[in-house]
Amino acid sequence: MIDTRSASGVSATFRLGLAIAVLVACAPALASPLMRTEAEQLASISAPFAVTRAHVTDDIHHYQFDIRVGSTPNARLRIHRVVRELSPWRPRPTTHAVMLLHGDFASFVTNFVPSLGNPASSAPGLAPYLVSRGIDTWGVDRRWTLPGADGDISDLGDMGVNQAIGDTSVALAFARAARTVTDRDPGRIILGGFSHGAQLTYAYAAADGRHISAIAALDIYYDIAPEDADLRELACANAAAERDALAQGVTDSSNSLFITAGQLARSAPDETSPLFPSYTNRGVLLTLSGMTWLLAPYTPLYHLSAPIFDADGNAAGLSESSEDIVSAWFSSAPPHQSMRETVEFDEIWCGSSPRPSLANIRVPLFYLGAAGGFGDHGLYSTRQVSSTDVTTLVVRRFEPARVAEDFGHGDLLYAADAPTLAWKPLATWLLRH
Repeated sequence: MIDTRSASGVSATFRLGLAIAVLVACAPALASPLMRTEAEQLASISAPFAVTRAHVTDDIHHYQFDIRVGSTPNARLRIHRVVRELSPWRPRPTTHAVMLLHGDFASFVTNFVPSLGNPASSAPGLAPYLVSRGIDTWGVDRRWTLPGADGDISDLGDMGVNQAIGDTSVALAFARAARTVTDRDPGRIILGGFSHGAQLTYAYAAADGRHISAIAALDIYYDIAPEDADLRELACANAAAERDALAQGVTDSSNSLFITAGQLARSAPDETSPLFPSYTNRGVLLTLSGMTWLLAPYTPLYHLSAPIFDADGNAAGLSESSEDIVSAWFSSAPPHQSMRETVEFDEIWCGSSPRPSLANIRVPLFYLGAAGGFGDHGLYSTRQVSSTDVTTLVVRRFEPARVAEDFGHGDLLYAADAPTLAWKPLATWLLRH
């Protein structure tokens, strides 16, 4: 059940916490930041703002805050909080907090609380897992997740890495201010991310770093190792092609392939695929998820989900994440994605434009990789930071010769054994930092 309210529809204490959070984080976009009294702070909540509350499991609930921060169609921050409650609209105080940034063709919900996705997934979700272990879990969606299939995307071309860094800073300030009221904890928050959300985590920590006490990067590289020169060349070639497309007015890096593949695999798995007629709809899902290197060779045998191969070397099944969960992940993707962000992430890998340096990062770092994803290729980046507190873990099932069928990139979030192999060590590290 989803409880949707304006800020005036919740308790005075909760409203005060939200008002203070908005004032601290978003003052330039709202009423005067010089307000002093509690009454004035409460009154400020009439600014463009909405909050929803949805039950996740047991006493865990998901809050979603939508805050307007500008005049363009998608100038909104969608901030998430997953938390245990003492009672409705009363979060249970904690002493640990993390903010998680989502990856491509996803939002915070579809990556970290997939049971609330559309379609709903049976995956338990990293965010509820962390919350159940005493870690207040936040997130923020990048603006390209907001417009629907027919939504206004006239501002999509402005959605680059710098904007995402700025929005992350605002979301962190919001979370810290809210926690000051609801948890009596004004302390800094750990910033984590999955996939390109982890690349953004590195970029934020290197460029800004305010509000954060540590970072956790889930399966990505930021600096590419010298021995992986071929991967850098691929990033440079992609960046050049994407930059050219952007110059020609292409601002949308559409997620229609993943959405259609997921929907057809769910509705008509055995029918011939209209996307790739030599495959069934199920075969397309298995190939995109289990042999992703054919489309996106971020590493030589990069894949989203660990495949089971048939005698001909085709993906015939998935060994870690269920097909139902993977198809729900694909189907629930936002329709649009920013081409500018895609270009700029590839340019960070290429090194072809100025970028925040990993040497600026001095806070503790945890790298969690998947052997069949970025895996060991992400370790080089962890050696470029200035932090003296670096922990790394690459989840693997097999010896290197079997990397093509090993734990995949998305398996870190969706595999049946992810709670044991990936989430438990991550939670242990978060609780120590």
